[in-house]
Amino acid sequence: MIWATLGGVTIGLGLLIRYLLQWWPGLKPLRSAPLQHAGRLLPFVAAWCYGALAILGVGGLVGWIADTTLWISNWLGDVALVWGVGGQAGVASRGANYLPLTPTGVAIVLLMTVALVVSVKKFSCGPDLKAGAWCGVCLGTSAGIAGFAAAPLAQAANSIGATVYGAIA
Repeated sequence: MIWATLGGVTIGLGLLIRYLLQWWPGLKPLRSAPLQHAGRLLPFVAAWCYGALAILGVGGLVGWIADTTLWISNWLGDVALVWGVGGQAGVASRGANYLPLTPTGVAIVLLMTVALVVSVKKFSCGPDLKAGAWCGVCLGTSAGIAGFAAAPLAQAANSIGATVYGAIA
């Protein structure tokens, strides 16, 4: 498993801030129609959950893509920190040990991958889904609240997988 560096977390937080600023409708519209505006966050949040699960040690092609995305994000963020503000490169931002995905949890992540790929191509929220998945990959193994959110996500994927595949088998 590749861990996020301070640069990777910076990229992830930058993606999150960019998305939230683009989403923000203003206080008055948000108060008048909160569910409508909150609903516009769902594609990003769902894709964030997928990205956090994909980086939690899923192997194969999905794991390789997630690991490569995190590696590139770590590198880009470290370069931006060193050359942009004079920071230090390669500082790991590792959270606690995470609950591994069970075989049925991994199967759920594969089903989520299919749903994400189809949704990106079919629906108009494709850019939101891509940004959310990238943000989830960057923040899924980090220390802090975002990294700690990955453990309940893994438990949920494992539980859903056991229920779905337990009912089928």
